[in-house]
Amino acid sequence: MFGVIMKFDNLTINKIIIDKIKTYGFKEMTAIQEKCLPEIIKGRDVVGQAETGSGKTLAFCLPILDKIIKNKKIQALIITPTRELCIQVSDVFYDFGNNLGIKTTSIYGGVGIEPQIKSISKSEIVVSTPGRLLDHIRRGTIDLRNVNFLVIDEIDKMLDMGFIDDVEKIIYKTPKSRQTLMFSATILNDINKLMHKHLNKPLIISTKNYVDKNKLKQEYYDIYNQKNKFSLLLHLLNNNKSGLSIVFCGTRLEAEAVSKNLRNHKINSSAIHGGMTQKKRLQSLYSLKNKKTDVLVATDVAARGLDIQNVTHIYHYDVPKTSTDYIHRIGRTARAGNTGTTITLLTERDHDNFRRVQSNDDIEIKKAAYPDFKKVSFDRKKKYRKKPNNFY
Repeated sequence: MFGVIMKFDNLTINKIIIDKIKTYGFKEMTAIQEKCLPEIIKGRDVVGQAETGSGKTLAFCLPILDKIIKNKKIQALIITPTRELCIQVSDVFYDFGNNLGIKTTSIYGGVGIEPQIKSISKSEIVVSTPGRLLDHIRRGTIDLRNVNFLVIDEIDKMLDMGFIDDVEKIIYKTPKSRQTLMFSATILNDINKLMHKHLNKPLIISTKNYVDKNKLKQEYYDIYNQKNKFSLLLHLLNNNKSGLSIVFCGTRLEAEAVSKNLRNHKINSSAIHGGMTQKKRLQSLYSLKNKKTDVLVATDVAARGLDIQNVTHIYHYDVPKTSTDYIHRIGRTARAGNTGTTITLLTERDHDNFRRVQSNDDIEIKKAAYPDFKKVSFDRKKKYRKKPNNFY
């Protein structure tokens, strides 16, 4: 059933889309694309289980664009959990749909609503976060009666963030005759319930959570004194200057503090977390993608789904709570045959989380020799004082 189509040239979709794929140099499909694309083209409801960086956006973008009719109101709705992912997915639809004359609008909070209202009226595709979409529905500024395609991206993260009730409200505003696609890193019980409630005989497609041990070097440092954690991070960053680095922290306050202290020590660093304004979040991403920043300090929720190229190092300043979260993080490096390094900074308070991460047989993290490094101070004075809507 699967594995028949391996190259984009074999797809029975608009040649303009195929030509656009070629301009990016894409030839062979990723595992999730190979399995999902043929079934989505057939019109089936699909639930795809895939990690960050698996190419799932193209898996649903291409068949949707192939069936959109110009100037026929909103026909496709894609729901994402975060603003960054909303913008990222919108960019893909815009890029591949531009030569087809298909218009895409991204709608999310933190920015003015009036420009969005104007853009919605001219678009065939809408990519949105749940809260702002419900705002438009209440205002009557969006009409979902012609939606043929509904995509719920990162549905597991929607659950984590408490958006599931909002998502259901949105689903009920779309026609029952639609084709529905869901993508998630894990298929949990709550996702199963939602799937069987709203999808029509869905096909579940899974790609194994796999860590290529030949491409990804995984290490941890056992830090006996919590106060030395930042000093070790600084030492490692100063000695690993090839490519880009992402440092993951457990909270937005820690991300802000770590980023500020790195800048104090001449490391080009920027933070991204849910407590920042949308403008500042986008500035951080822009700086990293345009190589004005060498290090992005992020929380898991804020960084979920971000597609950042040329990441060579992942640092777990705070150890993730589960092996799934760990795999999400490290999926941002060692891509497309490239090598990468992931480093866990382990202190006494992280041991429980670390044991949960190591319970996954696919994960093999080796202890690294503790180096000599200069001890530096860590300034915890908080310039950031506004309470955010989302702690992460």
